[in-house]
Amino acid sequence: MESNIAADTNRTSEVKQKMHFTGKVVKIRLAGAVIDIGQDKPAVLHISQIVSPDNQPIKRVEDVLKEGQEIEVWVKKIARKDEEERIELTMIKPLDLEWREIKEGMTVKGKVVRLEKFGAFVEIGAERPGLVHISEMAHGYVKQPGDVVKEGDEVEARVIEINRRKKQIKLSMKALLPEPEPVIVEKPARPAPKVQSSSAATRRGKKPTRNPRRGGDMDNSALINTINEPQAEAEPTYMELALRSAMEKAKDRKKQQEDKKARHVSQEQEDLLTRTLENKVQTK
Repeated sequence: MESNIAADTNRTSEVKQKMHFTGKVVKIRLAGAVIDIGQDKPAVLHISQIVSPDNQPIKRVEDVLKEGQEIEVWVKKIARKDEEERIELTMIKPLDLEWREIKEGMTVKGKVVRLEKFGAFVEIGAERPGLVHISEMAHGYVKQPGDVVKEGDEVEARVIEINRRKKQIKLSMKALLPEPEPVIVEKPARPAPKVQSSSAATRRGKKPTRNPRRGGDMDNSALINTINEPQAEAEPTYMELALRSAMEKAKDRKKQQEDKKARHVSQEQEDLLTRTLENKVQTK
């Protein structure tokens, strides 16, 4: 007896969530149906997990299922009660990826279902398709998504961001592509300037001419012209002109003051001489 129970437990442990079975309706009940999926123990199908052909809500199990009928079912979960396992089924095909199963950094495969100007939507088996933005399709510049993928293409991408509140999944195809090697562009070397050799100048009947400032030789005529050439006088700047004007005005004011002082001294001398003469005359 114990060996049979152990065998049943091992058989049930092989069943995993989301596994697909073709089962046979064994018994119909008010709350659902008992389904044989080839395990040692029948599994149960609740009325809420029964799907009608037209996807309308059902009121009675008998309206959709009949005993002996074969149906497609999936394992919804494996429940434990009183140390016994019970397999619960569903006729609603489960998602390949539940929200709790989607993690950033994981690699997924899917089919391109829609193209937009800003990217491509990829069906990966989740509640919503994932979006591959145009900037995440390739390492280089992509003018439009249609240049990289087409609707119906099978692609592989990496999950880079998840927003469960907005139910958004962002994918990247270029994250799985190797980084392109940098292209090194070598600049062409500049040609060296041509320098006329002294021997070439000598062959042409001319002596090499050098800058006298660098201690080199120069033609006598050029040297004489350089020495005798009058040096051009630099034009005064605005500040220099203003300074000269101010100095001249100061000089004029000083001269006027000196002249005024001299006239004042002369006047005092004349007044003194006049008073002296008048005193002499009165004394006589």
